Amino acid sequence: MPDVAQGILSGTVLAFDFGTRRIGVATGEYELRMAHPLVTINEAMTKPRFEKIAELIRTWQPVLLVVGLSVHADGTEHEITRLCHRFARRLEGRFGIPVAMADERYTTVVARSALEEAGVAGKKQRPMIDQIAAQHILQTYFDLSYAAS
Repeated sequence: MPDVAQGILSGTVLAFDFGTRRIGVATGEYELRMAHPLVTINEAMTKPRFEKIAELIRTWQPVLLVVGLSVHADGTEHEITRLCHRFARRLEGRFGIPVAMADERYTTVVARSALEEAGVAGKKQRPMIDQIAAQHILQTYFDLSYAAS
């Protein structure tokens, strides 16, 4: 993964757990390298999705966007992998903000486990699971970028 964040020392970062039905969003400060869940976008249609993302970008003024890259457990690509890349290109093209890709394998499993530990189980997880997964995507990105510096 090329380091698109090279030269970025501080500022807000938004991360996305892309899905065909929902997109989880997390935020963090690059300098602090701590991710927090933010919101789940429950729009399946492209136009309303990007309207909500535009609103988040106006509010948070991010210096970097991170998109989770969905691949099989063995690292091979599948259909959603192509859609994740397309989503990342659209973000960069529409908003002119650098976009990094981050491996998202097992983030939903980790998010589900974290929610269960917090006492949130079953259908009660649905509104939060994607934003918690986005938090894990962003935290992993922060941890790996810190280790590389």
